[in-house]
Amino acid sequence: MLEMGGRSSLQREIFSMSATMKEGFALCGAAASVFREIPRQFGRRTRQISHIVATTGFQGVICRARFKASDWIRPREPVWPVVPDDIIAADLSQPFCARVPEIDREAPITVNWVTGPAGRGSGGHTTLYRIVKQLQNSGYLNRVYLYDPYAGDPKYYQGLAREHYGLTCEIGDIRDGMKDADALVATSWPTAYAVFNARCAGKRFYFVQDYEPYFYPVGTNSVLAENTYRMGFHGITAGRWLAEKLAREFGMQSDYFPFGCDTALYRRDPASKRSGVAFYARVGTPRRAVELGLLALELFAKRQPQIELHLFGERFDNLPFRVTNHGLVSPQRLNEIYNRCFAGLSLSLTNVSLVPQEMLASGCLPVVNDAVQNRIVLDNSYVRYAPLTPHLLAAALESVVSMPDFASVSKKASESVAPTSWNMAGAAVDRAFRVALRQAL
Repeated sequence: MLEMGGRSSLQREIFSMSATMKEGFALCGAAASVFREIPRQFGRRTRQISHIVATTGFQGVICRARFKASDWIRPREPVWPVVPDDIIAADLSQPFCARVPEIDREAPITVNWVTGPAGRGSGGHTTLYRIVKQLQNSGYLNRVYLYDPYAGDPKYYQGLAREHYGLTCEIGDIRDGMKDADALVATSWPTAYAVFNARCAGKRFYFVQDYEPYFYPVGTNSVLAENTYRMGFHGITAGRWLAEKLAREFGMQSDYFPFGCDTALYRRDPASKRSGVAFYARVGTPRRAVELGLLALELFAKRQPQIELHLFGERFDNLPFRVTNHGLVSPQRLNEIYNRCFAGLSLSLTNVSLVPQEMLASGCLPVVNDAVQNRIVLDNSYVRYAPLTPHLLAAALESVVSMPDFASVSKKASESVAPTSWNMAGAAVDRAFRVALRQAL
């Protein structure tokens, strides 16, 4: 028995040594495989870098390295554009029944606007604050409450709203609470959750400037944005397309206001000599199809090399064609750029921007992607529509710069914008508030 037990122990030791040796051989094999892969990967990366340098120069290598570095340092936890607790608190099956005060004809209508903090040059905030100021001129009492899930400095953004956007009304932090009002207005999908959860008095409204689920790939954010159209708010939309879409897809009752244009600022200069094409381009707004626009300009530049190309909104380096980079410019400077151009390229995959109207007012003919929302909102015969392909967009630009009667068409295009002022937009919003508030009683 002892002999058998000893032999069994010896066998176990042999088996253990054999397994250890096998593991060692496997590790050696893996190490050898890694060492064999090193020169292969080194050769692959060397050829890739050589190709990048040959096509885009060393700047292309730097851009790739920066992109990889930014991906490496980016936090893996999601950065929410809305306070998560606000989502949890918003039970759409049990909306809060807010008291709607009876309108006193002798007192001003009081409106609480809930908005995210605005940076300089924000198109959405520009439109919103124009409407706020129009209503203030009509006797409204406005309050703006800042909603910032990123915990920014409210005093800084309050100062920016006053200095850059000209707000003179009360501006507060939503974390300090909101006063009772006649109307409580969400102005973006994150703020809609704060408005839904608010317990102050006031009929709930939703100031909708775009279909925000389209701002994201299909996923959590797009669903959260879409759900805000089911909160039972009364919509006030920028243009007819959004009002019809929200009514058709969500049964949301909405009014709309026409796009305004400051024709005192954006106007045609008869003495200006035109020699270019303008393009609004910002990488941070994918719905403006910047990459497609740049491809169209590359084709256009090859066919019409004598035409100057003006980019505004953001500076772009290392483009394969010559451009004048203006970056973010003031409205006054933008009007000067428009007056130097025959045509302007303005692409919108969702609701149209203010740019085509501004171009028209300046006598610069806009080339816009042919889409139902653009035709419904713009509704102007001087807009040039083209399918959203680089070749057809470039061809549309060519047709404008080669027009023999451009001067007369430019003048008529500018005159066609005269009736659409921000006064009309403000009056439409005023009317929407008054009718909806009367019906709520």
